[in-house]
Amino acid sequence: MPDDFRDIGPETAGGCATPETLEAAARKAGQGDLLDRYKADYPVGPHDKPQSMCPAFGSLRTGLRMKRVATVLSGSACCVYGLTFVSHFYGARRSVGYVPFDSETLVTGKLFEDIRDAVHKLADPEKLDAIIVTNLCVPTASGVPLRLLPDQIDGVRIIGIDVPGFGIPTHAEAKDVLAGAMLSYARKEVAAGPVPMPAAGKSDRPTVALLGEMFPADPLGIAGMLAPLGLAAGPVVPCREWREFYSALDCSVAAAIHPFYTAAVREFQAAGRPILASAPVGVDGTAAWLTSVGDAFGISAAKVAEAQNQFTPAIRAALDAARIDGTITVSGYEGSELLVARLLIESGADVPYVGTACAKSPWSAPDVEWLEARGVTVKFRASLEDDLSVVEGLRPDLSIGTTPVVQKAKELGIPALYFTNLISARPLMGPAGAGSLQQVVNAAMGNKDRMARMRGFFEGVGHGDTAGVWEGDPNLRPDFRAAHQKKLDKKARADKAAQMI
Repeated sequence: MPDDFRDIGPETAGGCATPETLEAAARKAGQGDLLDRYKADYPVGPHDKPQSMCPAFGSLRTGLRMKRVATVLSGSACCVYGLTFVSHFYGARRSVGYVPFDSETLVTGKLFEDIRDAVHKLADPEKLDAIIVTNLCVPTASGVPLRLLPDQIDGVRIIGIDVPGFGIPTHAEAKDVLAGAMLSYARKEVAAGPVPMPAAGKSDRPTVALLGEMFPADPLGIAGMLAPLGLAAGPVVPCREWREFYSALDCSVAAAIHPFYTAAVREFQAAGRPILASAPVGVDGTAAWLTSVGDAFGISAAKVAEAQNQFTPAIRAALDAARIDGTITVSGYEGSELLVARLLIESGADVPYVGTACAKSPWSAPDVEWLEARGVTVKFRASLEDDLSVVEGLRPDLSIGTTPVVQKAKELGIPALYFTNLISARPLMGPAGAGSLQQVVNAAMGNKDRMARMRGFFEGVGHGDTAGVWEGDPNLRPDFRAAHQKKLDKKARADKAAQMI
């Protein structure tokens, strides 16, 4: 049995332990360096972490989008079920592999042997370029050592990552965990010798690799803005097929369109590639971004100005064609919230608050500076409570946010849009992005009277425990709630005492 395995107890193995217990177990099992790296890459605070779906959804979804790549999960069955369900809800078209375990296989090391056997059976070079094996909370806490898996089996690359909910704050940052691991593997392959040419071939112009999942039209729009400078857009990281990682690393510059890709940035920097901050969003953002591209490539100011003059008038015209008149709050966990706020402001909206579940980074600094200069409060690692208090306090004309924020806004009779499905699903860059948000935003704000009528119609039907229509009085049992709360308080005191020993 490898020394890495530790008995973390049946409660933890069953998935019911607290994050503190899991982290303590993981450190005891030799995972301290991994957790310390995650804390440095994805710092939290002032609270523990923002509320988000299981972070492993981010890396799972990214892997499932790749061609010739299989995904295997190792974790509690309930977690795997939920992740598999939501991945197919969002359009996954392939199976998700699962290596089950129980307390015995976990603590004896048999789970690692089962994972190793599974990847050997799965590794078919005719079908796959890579297999991603992901440890969820319990295997990570137990120290299941995916690093001991072979680097490749019959030419199929084996990528093992740990994505515990107690170590990765958001699902967006889990995408970076996988992207960084794949870039690291690809960079070592490039250093070892010649690698296969990407299917799309090699550009005859210097390229700018793009960091962050974007609406499909955005990379095309960026490519169009780079063309007058004699440049081309490289692959979007996370990539859709393995050989694109070689092209991405072969770029001249990497652009952190989404600024939270810390591990991926580290790999580009290790390859000697400079990093560009912000993105070509709106008039000011596009002009500033093209200037930074010109500086990175040593392109003359006159040529950069020519490119700016080619695109910024079209962007301004698109912004002026459909103005937004109203107060809008923006919050989300995708990492592009600051870019959306910039676009809304240049469209005429008043945006007093932007909250993002992601952490602050050097690559978001230009956006923060631009927004704060216009009186916007920017909150990194925003909690649900932060976002809800802003909506309740400001009562904006429109709230853009996560599902619970949208729900709260509608309860208050405030029009709201779900950021992930309705805002992220539109282009943001260049002229196409400039005209993409106004229609949906103005349509939503136009529903304010309808929202008020609906709120009035449902007034008095109950809230929380009393929600719905009752023939008699709701059967409230505050004594049950009080008794349950005593149990929770007692357990919290016991956990705190155990940590102090």
